[in-house]
Amino acid sequence: MRASSSPRDAALLVIAVICVSASAPLIAACAAPALAIAMYRCLLGAGLTVVAMVITGRSIRIEGGWSRAAMPGVALAAHFAAWIPSLRLTTVALSAAMISTQPVWSALLARVSGRLVWTGIGVSLLGVLILTGWGDPLDSRNLLGMALALLGAVLAAVYVAYGERLRATTDVGSYTSVVYGAAAAVLLVVCLVARVPLTGYAARDWLLIAAITLVAQIGGHSAMNAVVHRVSATVVSTAILFEAPGATILAAVFLGQPVGVALVAGLAVMLVGLVLVVRGTQPRTVESGV
Repeated sequence: MRASSSPRDAALLVIAVICVSASAPLIAACAAPALAIAMYRCLLGAGLTVVAMVITGRSIRIEGGWSRAAMPGVALAAHFAAWIPSLRLTTVALSAAMISTQPVWSALLARVSGRLVWTGIGVSLLGVLILTGWGDPLDSRNLLGMALALLGAVLAAVYVAYGERLRATTDVGSYTSVVYGAAAAVLLVVCLVARVPLTGYAARDWLLIAAITLVAQIGGHSAMNAVVHRVSATVVSTAILFEAPGATILAAVFLGQPVGVALVAGLAVMLVGLVLVVRGTQPRTVESGV
């Protein structure tokens, strides 16, 4: 970690990784429409942050105007709109494996070069081949789910590329309030156009949406945003990689989703490749996509 980081930052990072690992299993357990879950987690996340800002007497300030939050907000909305539906089509483990490729796309968007980076990308692709080529063949539904999660990883990298510039001049409360709010507005429009039902859910599903907001959005996203400017980008990026095995373990324990040899081997190889990419990338701000 950087010299200005602290044990508190390390603790927050550990909490953030645990929370983002719980995101996919919580979403998979919720029967509400995927787009509605995406909209509500952003809306409630923004609302809770605004309340915290008011209680602590802070004002929301975005240098250069609130319009600067439009692009990261749209990118975050698109990320959720791609990734969350993937959990309806494939397992938590396969979806989490694809979404954890975000550091690769961040490196490519930043035009990072070097033998270590490309070696890591190659190893990661080998891990994907192991996931999809060994064990029971994957049907078209699973492959579509994995493709959506992969698209979600790319969009998360785009979100980071826009958001890191805004975060450099914006406090975490203002950043999360406005960006989450912008994402919620975009997703609300999408839900209305697509006629996605936004009410009428079972009480259990409302509780799960609340848990997704508190655990994944606030405990995961916001906690990581709070330390990302003080903690080494390599440390943060490497920590993000633990989302895939963490989500896989939680899904196996609480949802009964199977964990086979091919899955474990593929995840292990992917993680090795992703670590190589992160270590070969120039230091930069990296944030989780879930």
